[in-house]
Amino acid sequence: MAAPMELYCWAGGWGLPSVDPDCLAVLAYARFTGAPLKVRKIANPWRSPSGTLPALKSRDEGVISDPQLIITHLRKQKFNADYDLSALQGADTLAFASLLQEKLLPVLIHTFWVDAKNYVEHTRKWYAEAIPFPLNFFLPGRMQKRQVERLQMVCGENCLENEEELEKELYREACDCITMLSQRLGRQKFFFGDSPASLDALVFSHLAPLLKAKLPNGKFQQHLKSLPNLCNYCTTILTLYFPWDGGDPPPSVPKAAAGDGSDPEEEPFQLRSQILSVLVGLAAMAGYALLTGIVSIQRQAPSHPRSRAIAMGEEEEEEEE
Repeated sequence: MAAPMELYCWAGGWGLPSVDPDCLAVLAYARFTGAPLKVRKIANPWRSPSGTLPALKSRDEGVISDPQLIITHLRKQKFNADYDLSALQGADTLAFASLLQEKLLPVLIHTFWVDAKNYVEHTRKWYAEAIPFPLNFFLPGRMQKRQVERLQMVCGENCLENEEELEKELYREACDCITMLSQRLGRQKFFFGDSPASLDALVFSHLAPLLKAKLPNGKFQQHLKSLPNLCNYCTTILTLYFPWDGGDPPPSVPKAAAGDGSDPEEEPFQLRSQILSVLVGLAAMAGYALLTGIVSIQRQAPSHPRSRAIAMGEEEEEEEE
């Protein structure tokens, strides 16, 4: 019998069980195989045992953070979505997985994290509302920086020097990629017949956010919506394997209202999050106070012991703001 496993992943939104493609891939694979995971959907990566999302906590291998390694671990636990695939189908899986990494992932990053309109009005807005205070002030920006670095690893460090040309190239290659996926899927329910495999988890995790997000700049999104078999494919997976997850409550709804009970094992992560939040909040307020002149630091002569070095007369008003 498999050891109990816990999966920490980003919370759901936009009608999806999770807004993060990596988390979506792991969630979909787990549902396809029936892996007995205790899923913890959170909006604060610092509550994860690894500090990142997704993260799988298992008794035999500790904490695993890489999505592909999580799927590999599930296979070791006898939850293998590719068990019935032929050698040729296995080769197709590797080829299409590489194609997704090279052609579709870059446009996904660009659409959500680099495109200024989409990032400001959609991506950053969602994460800023979902992530608890005061982490929501800097975590979205840090996440954007990591995604940009991820894009540069695929496209080159200087790829953003001419963003307009980069966008044209990324979108052209991504359109060719999903057109190829549409042709490969055809009228089939899944890519290898009537049962989903690991390739279906990967394709779904890349396409579903593009399909469901309400993007201000949805040029590539419109191309995806022009391919009805891929749209129906994503809808089928959501309907069959996530019939309730698409209705997750908004990020602002308290956890108790969402119907999730607290777990004693999660308390250390909650405590760590609370301590870090307080420290970050205090540091941010102190920095703001110094920059705006609310707090001033003055050097006093040793002969005047009664004078105060730091004036904090407006500290309470600043905290209320």
